[in-house]
Amino acid sequence: MFGLFKKNKIIGSNNDLIAMTAALLIHAAKIDQNYENNEKNIIKKTLLQIGAEEKDVDKIINKAEKYENESNQILELTKEIKKTDKNFKIKVIEALWNIIYSDGKADIYENSLMRRLAGLMYVDDKLVGQIKEKIKSR
Repeated sequence: MFGLFKKNKIIGSNNDLIAMTAALLIHAAKIDQNYENNEKNIIKKTLLQIGAEEKDVDKIINKAEKYENESNQILELTKEIKKTDKNFKIKVIEALWNIIYSDGKADIYENSLMRRLAGLMYVDDKLVGQIKEKIKSR
């Protein structure tokens, strides 16, 4: 499942976690069929916040884009994230909402994705809603 990333180590021990997070963020960015530079910038910023080194970010994103294209289930994209602490998950949820609201709105598919992701990452719906409102009001 993680073979694409394991063949070519990107950043070391956090490789799978950061790569899967990147793929998940890319998936969210593509859900509205509009994967744009502002979304890529949010993804880059998030990867740096969760431990990626700046020199590796573009390589991580390129590999994650390929992996996301080949992946058919969001379950595999959340497998590593659900094992992390609450603070990491909050950063991911914030990034996801930032990506979704980068065009000023959230459609039914994006809202549905966030409900599924909250469950898969073991994040309380109330917390996800609070983060959504915080991002939305910016």
